[in-house]
This record gives sequence, structure tokens and C-alpha cells, in this order.
Amino acid sequence: MARPDKAAAVAELTDKFRGSNAAVLTEYRGLTVAQLKTLRRSLGANAQYAVVKNTLTKIAANEAGITTLDDQFNGPTAVAFVTGDPVESAKALRDFAKENPALVIKGGVLDGKPLTGDEIKKLADLESREVLLSKLAGAMKAKQSSAAALFQALPSKLVRTVEALRAKVEEQGGAGTPAPAVEDEAPAAE
Repeated sequence: MARPDKAAAVAELTDKFRGSNAAVLTEYRGLTVAQLKTLRRSLGANAQYAVVKNTLTKIAANEAGITTLDDQFNGPTAVAFVTGDPVESAKALRDFAKENPALVIKGGVLDGKPLTGDEIKKLADLESREVLLSKLAGAMKAKQSSAAALFQALPSKLVRTVEALRAKVEEQGGAGTPAPAVEDEAPAAE
């Protein structure tokens, strides 16, 4: 039977896995406490960085339905539970790892899908969600503007064509168009 403190730790980690949209596993061997504190600050409010026990975290991940990380729970492990934008957290981890090579990004999970360490680094190369959304909105606005210009151009072109034809007919003196026949017959008296 599990001890109550271990059961509580597993329950807390399970809730963190379920409550986050991404989790990144790192190896922190060789980092000082001050460096870990700096890393936590660089992650900001988007993520919570926790040094964890491998066996308890593996159990918690399995209870949360994440079984793809089982082989990555070896050595000193810390997990960044991401509740905000995963791109920003991946950038913070990547930048910190560049400055401090002792931090190794092992892998992680994003919305239930497993990620390797390299995939997390590629995720860090993406622009933030807000930038991507603004680019999408700009592209959509440009498409709407060009569609509106196209729809406006069709009637305008038709009017110009009809006006050019009318001017041409007037210039020719109306010679090319026959006048409608009008009958001037008086009604017959009976």
C-alpha cells in the first residue's frame, strides 16, 4: 500500500498533467539552485517548472493517460507544466539551454501528442500564437479587400463598356441602329 504522502504527490502531479496543455521533460544535472530559479523566472506565468521523482511522475503521467513518456523518466528530471502558450515556454527553455548547456530537453507532450526534444526546439522556432493570428487576420483581410475590388470592378467595367458603345453609336449618328417601326395608321371607321 502506498504511503499517503506519495499518493498525494502522485495526485498533485496527475492534476498538473491534466490541467496543462503541454509538459516538457528536462534533465537538470549540473545546474545550480540559482540557475533553476532563473529558469523558473524566465518561464513566467505560462509554466510551472518542478523537480520531480521519476517513479511518482511516471505513475502520475500514466494516470493522466500519457504513456509515451515512460522511457524518458531516467536521471534527474524536471517537468515544465505549460498552461499558457507552449511556444513561449519552448522558447524560454531553448534560450536557457543555449546559455546553460547542462539543461537537456528530453521530450514532452503537447495536447496529448508526444514530442521529442528536437520537435520542442522546432516548436520554439515558431512565432507566438498572437503573431500567427494577426498574420492570418491580415491575410484574410487582404483576400476580402481583393474580392471586394473584384466585385466592384465587374459592374464598373460593364457601365464603362455600355457608355463606350453608346458614345460610339452617337458618334456614328445613330446610322447603325434601325429605328423601331411606328405605325401611324388611324383607326378604321366602320
